[in-house]
Amino acid sequence: MFRLALASMAVISPLQYGYAALHTGQAGGLTLLAVWIACQAAGALPALHLVRRRRLGVRTCLAAGAALTGLGLATAGLTSGLTSGLSPAALAGYAVLGGLGAGLVYGVCGEVVSSWYPERPAARVGLITGAFGYGAVPLLLWAGVFPAMTGPAFLIMAAVATAVLATAARHLRLSPALWWPLDVDPRSHALDASRLRTAPEAVKQFGIAQALRTRTLPALALMLVCAGAVSVLDVIVVAGTGAWGAVALLVALNGAGRSVAMRASELHGRRRVLAAVFGALALGQVLLAVAVQNAHERPGGTLLLWLGAVAAGLGGGAFYPLLASLVRELFGAERATEIHAVVYSAKAVAGAVAAGLAFVALSAPGAALLAAAALAALPALATPRLRIPGLPATIPL
Repeated sequence: MFRLALASMAVISPLQYGYAALHTGQAGGLTLLAVWIACQAAGALPALHLVRRRRLGVRTCLAAGAALTGLGLATAGLTSGLTSGLSPAALAGYAVLGGLGAGLVYGVCGEVVSSWYPERPAARVGLITGAFGYGAVPLLLWAGVFPAMTGPAFLIMAAVATAVLATAARHLRLSPALWWPLDVDPRSHALDASRLRTAPEAVKQFGIAQALRTRTLPALALMLVCAGAVSVLDVIVVAGTGAWGAVALLVALNGAGRSVAMRASELHGRRRVLAAVFGALALGQVLLAVAVQNAHERPGGTLLLWLGAVAAGLGGGAFYPLLASLVRELFGAERATEIHAVVYSAKAVAGAVAAGLAFVALSAPGAALLAAAALAALPALATPRLRIPGLPATIPL
């Protein structure tokens, strides 16, 4: 269940991070990326809703995801020279259908893994979403060595993704109702003082309608919009410098940093680590803003560019699983996946914001990155003030 979900997340990664690095030097490419992100974010919620209620099978969703993801990657490869003209084929095949397919895979794989690991759902889902980040690294390294042959690389990845997702569709399934692993004592787990100190239980089990009436849920969605937009912008800006090694490092850390952050949050608390992640993302923007001013003098990238890629990579993906785990702690585990899907749907707005910043970055990358630093600093300052829903205002956070 875990390995196939991990592989499935990895093969859809080139649709976002690979495309962002390779196809967004023109206005048409930025528009296509923004539409893809909106469709990917919007496609996860309805599929998750139907699968969770057993009205749609995991096999059906992943089979559809295999077909649509393969089509999206193939379209990206075949229309690689047409992005500046906003090709209708690219819009339909890559942005809309490819985005919906990736959304199906992302939402369903997360639900499958969380159902099989109820004792540590956030940590396990964080690991598979990490693959969504670093899965694009082989494509980026290929682009650095063979820049004129990215189209065939997308076609190869389309075949690989279709095969992997078809295999996942055959084998992945939800756990039985009330599943609990035999090697974990439920009583000891429930009463573990160290776990409760860093990851306290929610006051009650919230439904989606109840969660939407709180101030906390919109705050989490706004955090995702700010950080999500900055995360995508970084890939575009660093790729524009021509330092493909730095781009690959940025994307690799974007994925690997998620599991590191989840482990740190289990030791030091979710909100404290989330604030540090947002702070690292903001620092990365400042370093990159200084580095890109000298990019024309050193095409291979400066030390500041690499340091900025490290900071932005560590902060640019880790907030996704941390926000998901916060949803579980703040609103309860019973409907956590669906409530998080509502928060995750805000990524559609993040895509539009990222495209707007990237338009500015085409002519003034330094200004765009400084604006991104401000965007990343806002959630860093707001995270410590998040209030647990359901507690009276007189009780400390």
